Amino acid sequence: MQASAKTIGVMVVDDHQTMLWGLSRLIDGEQPRMRVVGTARSCDEALAQAPGLAPDVILLDLDLDGRSALDILPGLLLGTASRALILTGERQQSTLDQAVLKGARGLLRKDASAEQVLQAIERVHQGELCLDGETMGRVFSEFLAARTPRVDPEAEKQAALTCKERKIIAAVVQGNGASNKALANKLFITEHTLRNHLCSIYQKLDVGNRLELYVYAMKHQLGLASS
Repeated sequence: MQASAKTIGVMVVDDHQTMLWGLSRLIDGEQPRMRVVGTARSCDEALAQAPGLAPDVILLDLDLDGRSALDILPGLLLGTASRALILTGERQQSTLDQAVLKGARGLLRKDASAEQVLQAIERVHQGELCLDGETMGRVFSEFLAARTPRVDPEAEKQAALTCKERKIIAAVVQGNGASNKALANKLFITEHTLRNHLCSIYQKLDVGNRLELYVYAMKHQLGLASS
């Protein structure tokens, strides 16, 4: 992989001193390709230091002294050009998926090789996603589900009504208990036609009779405007 012209600034966030030291030595050993610009051992330290350090890549453990870094991930990336690469021992797939949904560009297990870590830092810096296919598929599905508006079941029922059926509902609401014959005359249709329309309306709105239709229409503001 071709090295970037600019040195990649990396911030390492891990609550284990030995891991922090080892990763720092590994990354600084790659100068001038990349170097460590800062380290942090807690969520609060990371949030406090990241804006001033402006790292290109934040190498982040998800478990920081008993606190989940998921809580601070959006804040670490807010208003900066930094990209997050998760290096974690976490095995819960839903937690890893949440990290990606909150902005992480890559995921690595802590048993990854030194070369895998270095390659991932470079790939994430270059704008690539360092994720396996299964994670990508799950995250994409969750993203689409979150963006898909939930359908209001009542709105869906009402959308099935025809213009004629809406006029009939309005007549029922405004008729104050008028007979089918009176409603049919007002609508210039036969009683038989009215009954057919009412049956269709009952089925679409899941009501059983004219009284239930009236109650439903009043509750959902159907037929209240003059037709």
